[in-house]
Parts: sequence; C-alpha cells; structure tokens
Amino acid sequence: MSQARTGGTGRPSPEVFRRRRIVVASAAGALVLVIVLLTAFVWPGFARDEPEPQATVTAPVPTPTISPSGRPEDQTAFVKAQPDSVLALALRSVTEDTSWEDDADAVESWQLVYADADGEGATTVQVHAGQWEDDAAATGAYDALVKAAGEPTGEGEVAVDGQATGAYVVTPGSTEGTAVVTWRNGTAVLQATGPADLVEDFYSAYPL
Repeated sequence: MSQARTGGTGRPSPEVFRRRRIVVASAAGALVLVIVLLTAFVWPGFARDEPEPQATVTAPVPTPTISPSGRPEDQTAFVKAQPDSVLALALRSVTEDTSWEDDADAVESWQLVYADADGEGATTVQVHAGQWEDDAAATGAYDALVKAAGEPTGEGEVAVDGQATGAYVVTPGSTEGTAVVTWRNGTAVLQATGPADLVEDFYSAYPL
C-alpha cells in the first residue's frame, strides 16, 4: 500500500478517512431524501397538490311573510291544485274568468293573484289558469296564446319525471319591466305575468 493512502504506518491516512466519511454521509443523506420523497408523494402523500373539496352553499328558498287568502268556498279540483304560495309570494285572490271558456272552449278558467305583501307597494304576479278536455284542445289553446303574445325571448319543454308533458314560452309584457310566461302541462294551460326579473323563477317554482 502506498504512503499516501496509509500515512506510512499501515493504517489508512486521514485523507482516506475523510473521503470515507464524505461517502458515508452522502449515502445517508441520499437515503433520507428518498425516504422524505416517498413519504411526501407516495404515502401518506401530504405534499401532493390535491384540490380542496368545494363547499356547496345553497341559499334558502324564500317564503311568504303573509298568509294565503282569497280561495272560494266551493273549489273545483283544478283550483285546489293551484299552490297557496310560490317563492315569497302568497295567494291573495282567486276569481273565475270565463274569457278562455268563451273564446277557447276551456272547461274552466281562473285568475289568481300572488303577492309578497299587502298594499300598493307589493310585488305581484297574476296567473291565468285554464283546464281543457284533452291534450289536443289544450295544445291548440296554448299555440294561440303564444302566437298572440309576441316574439319569444325564451322557450323550452315542460317535463314531469323526465317525460315531456308540455312546453313554455317567455315573451315581453305589455308594460316595461314585465314579462309573460305561457306554459302547457297536459290539459292545463297557464299564463303568468309579472316583473321580468321574477316571473321566470315564479314559473319554475309553480308546481302545476
């Protein structure tokens, strides 16, 4: 063995010891790094960039601050099917309207008023609801109403349990800031008139 490696005594020189310590330290450091990487990215994987679960916040459904009223004493089954409230609006009056009976051969037709408060400052939606003998008669009445309502700003199908049972059309109202939603569901035809920023949501929440 050379003098440089043994220091002339048969024992490894300090230089050799230093190199050995460096090699051992490097190997130990590499082993620690491998363990850290495995722990971080394989198990339990705390360093993986995984998306945080998104919390879904659902706003409460608005409810009326006034009680429904105005139902007639002798109600037909069709009138009973009309809701007491829709969103924050409560039923305020129900009156018979024979115009669809006279002009479109409806079996019965009614005017309903929904409001979110009493008095002139209340937000209101008026609903004209009619019942026909069969789907064909209701479809004919619906088509005539849609044609008379003007150029649609929105339209689609009415579906019940995934099955199309009718259609709806949104048209501008006769006064600024209002809109009309006309829809048919089976043998029933309904037309809601109210504020443009409310009446479509009102229609969507209407159970008939």
